[in-house]
Amino acid sequence: MRLIRCLSLSLLLVCPALWAQSVDKFPQCPVRIVVPFAAGGATDITARTVADKLSARWGQPVVVDNKPGAGGNLGSDLVAKAEPDGYTLVLGVTGSHAINTTLFKRMPYHPLKDFEPLTQATIYPNAIVVHPQVPANDLPELIALLKREPHKYAYGSDGNGTASHLGVEILKARAGVQVTHIPYKGGAPMLADLLGGTLPIGITGLPAMQAHLKAGKLKLIAITTAQRVPGSDFKTVAEQGFPGFNAAPWAGFFAPKGTPKVVVDKLSADLIDTLRQPEVIQKMQELGSTVVTSQPDEFRLFVTRQIDLWAEGIRISGATVD
Repeated sequence: MRLIRCLSLSLLLVCPALWAQSVDKFPQCPVRIVVPFAAGGATDITARTVADKLSARWGQPVVVDNKPGAGGNLGSDLVAKAEPDGYTLVLGVTGSHAINTTLFKRMPYHPLKDFEPLTQATIYPNAIVVHPQVPANDLPELIALLKREPHKYAYGSDGNGTASHLGVEILKARAGVQVTHIPYKGGAPMLADLLGGTLPIGITGLPAMQAHLKAGKLKLIAITTAQRVPGSDFKTVAEQGFPGFNAAPWAGFFAPKGTPKVVVDKLSADLIDTLRQPEVIQKMQELGSTVVTSQPDEFRLFVTRQIDLWAEGIRISGATVD
């Protein structure tokens, strides 16, 4: 297995010469998708699901290469500096291609200046929940409660500078409320405190919450996507008094800046077609994600707006990592 992997990666190094001879037959050798996080998470599974489909479509191996570190910056920087031939891609996420641009004082790349956006892939709803003892059942009631008792409650997030943290900070500013932030090292320890009653309010990915919501151990206040999750009745922040609010984590595919337009168009079209396949949509739903595709120009505009959105959250919260 290691030999096959090494041979595949070595072919990536010699492939550009082959590609240059016949652009119309792209790809002519293995394609690498860098995942800037460890194996096993939602981003990794998304990349591997798409890679399997692309391998069958192209008749070429599509290798997923995990390069975790620095909140997604390490793997993303590797792709930013790769040969712009379409054979090295990255599945970027909210952090690596939006939040980190402002969160880190020294970034080795820029999400748009150093990349060609190909297509958005997924959105992943965060859920704002409360312990059953909190006397609020929806967002207006929670906001009213926080205004009446501004120093009584605190909320927990996945960690400082994460989409869960910054999303609530943006909401706090727009709602005009104060509530203390308690950063956790991931959703699991935060959920433990929520369920134990030592934390009144929390926000993390919806899938981690669903069993507890069904059991009545938590109450859902709102989800952070612009629209409701297909097939659910979970209300969004946007429909509860904050039109246009959209602070959901996402993932999308990028190629290095300077990749020829004909290759960008080919990659975008094939990725979009792959993501829209019913079995891919079903797999993403099992992960708690929703497939969302876009043309390169649409995705570029989306990323531009996301950078601005999360910069607002960082400015409000004062979050920093270095």
